[in-house]
Amino acid sequence: MGAPPGTAPRPAEAPRTGGYAPLRDYAVIGDGRTAALVARDGSVDWLGLPDLDSPSVFGALLDAGRGGRFLLEPAVPYRTERRYLPGTNVLETTFATALGSVRVTDALTLYDDRALVPMRELQRRIEGLSGEVPMRWRVEPRFGYGTRTTRLSRRAGVPVAAAGSDALAVCAWDAGEPRIAGDAIGGTFHTAPGGSALIALPFAHQEPLVLPARAECDARLDDTCTAWRRWAAERTPPGRWREPVMRSLLTLKLLVYAPSGAVAAAATTSLPEHIGGERNWDYRFSWVRDSAFTLAAFLRLGCPAEARAYFWWLMHASQLTHPRLQVLYRLDGGARTREEVLPWEGYRGSAPVRTGNAAAGQVQLDTYGELMQTAWLYARAAGRPDADIARRLAELADLVCAGWQEPDAGIWEVRSPPRHFTQSKMMCWVALDRAADLAEHGLIPARHLARWRAARADIAAFVETRCVSPGRNCYVRSAGSEDLDAAVLLGHLHGYGADPRRIRATLAAVEELRHGPYVDRYSGEDGLQGPEGAFLACSFWLAESLARTGDTVRAAALMDELVALANDVGLYSEEIDPATGGFLGNLPQGLSHLALISAAHAIGAAVEEAGG
Repeated sequence: MGAPPGTAPRPAEAPRTGGYAPLRDYAVIGDGRTAALVARDGSVDWLGLPDLDSPSVFGALLDAGRGGRFLLEPAVPYRTERRYLPGTNVLETTFATALGSVRVTDALTLYDDRALVPMRELQRRIEGLSGEVPMRWRVEPRFGYGTRTTRLSRRAGVPVAAAGSDALAVCAWDAGEPRIAGDAIGGTFHTAPGGSALIALPFAHQEPLVLPARAECDARLDDTCTAWRRWAAERTPPGRWREPVMRSLLTLKLLVYAPSGAVAAAATTSLPEHIGGERNWDYRFSWVRDSAFTLAAFLRLGCPAEARAYFWWLMHASQLTHPRLQVLYRLDGGARTREEVLPWEGYRGSAPVRTGNAAAGQVQLDTYGELMQTAWLYARAAGRPDADIARRLAELADLVCAGWQEPDAGIWEVRSPPRHFTQSKMMCWVALDRAADLAEHGLIPARHLARWRAARADIAAFVETRCVSPGRNCYVRSAGSEDLDAAVLLGHLHGYGADPRRIRATLAAVEELRHGPYVDRYSGEDGLQGPEGAFLACSFWLAESLARTGDTVRAAALMDELVALANDVGLYSEEIDPATGGFLGNLPQGLSHLALISAAHAIGAAVEEAGG
């Protein structure tokens, strides 16, 4: 048909700044092994292959010039509407132009071990709805974060991009004749009412590249939709916020790394917490911090297989560093997460772009409470842990007894000197309280039970005397300070035994970190330069805490505001800029969605208990 088209003006509703789309404009698709981010304008700007934490093949999200992307859009001005197909993580985008309309369905197809199929496969189905619309597409693969030389050739007439042991084919049917031009593969075509085109990108890593037939691709895309719907149909979240909870659960499922059961904190790395700032971190790992919320969500919403897989992954990963807990682990359970910097400009000039995460080496005492809470929840649901895990849990409790008095980096992973963070101490109390309960029920060895109880009392005395503002009777960020920290709400949510009056005073203090529905993480310095956005999970924690203290009206009102902050397909990032409503930080952010699920459950339960 013609050479791959050049760049055209972007639609007014989705402007790009310096080649970068607003973070709100991204949807995510995934297959349980990796995930891709698709912008409203039809560009796939992020995809790591073969796995979610692998180097990117499309990385324009973090370097518009060098990162690579998969463009697909009308060649004339357009407007877009999009949604996930109900009960799926398959994205549908409708482009409306003056000449007609087109529907694009995007999916990473689910793996089927019963047939010879590609290792990974991105599919984009294009359907003409009305009129004749000129379309253009361009695949710009950049292997290894753009650091590896890409070779473009043809195999059996199919364009293939390869680098080392990685290969990506570009299979196009009724989408124009694919042309290799420079370092990209692209084409043009016209849609017609009722017509259908398909572009599939099968990928191989250290194995032969499978070149599928169109009928196989069509069947695989349909089967992927069916599989997602079947999974979603078995979960029926109750309550007022059923749809946001279901979308959050589907997003959480998308972040599950199927080979191990680990749950990634987010699908991306180095999206900034402030445009142009240095707070850019790799979140493609699994944090122990998220474990209790994760397991609780799976158990509440009818996902026993996911709960079991996640718990056993957590037990396997933590065994590698036992008795010390690492803050985060790789999705395959490994402990090595060395932090490096890529030579990329970063999203809208927000450098550095990091891979790996140095926080893995920090001391964060709250992780022991999170893990013990997770084990306690699992034991209540599934029964007695095996002897080895029971022994290790008891040894973790012993370690908490020996180390709770140390300062640490806290849940927020500050890069300033360690402190005695209040939330860390509260979670040490939770660790020993849950260990004592497990021992009292004969589920873990009880020979050090008296010691755990004594240390639990000592921690409570420290928190209640050293971590409280004398004038305000509220919990503060760290011992001896007057700074505030929304994370102290987690002590309340996980069952730290606080005086209800002090909890209410703390809630009133945390309200000072609030602007409308937005809640800042803390006041005071953290060893990093520049500001950040409001941390969404904190807002959900506040809503849940309000419900748990009986203020269900305000809790529900805040929840309604927070639900409205999602983007058009129901996703949340890590943070939001209160001034603009723009997304900040990595996305989709698992903790934001987990906090939504937890808050919706708690508010619903509180309203029901109150007879509302």
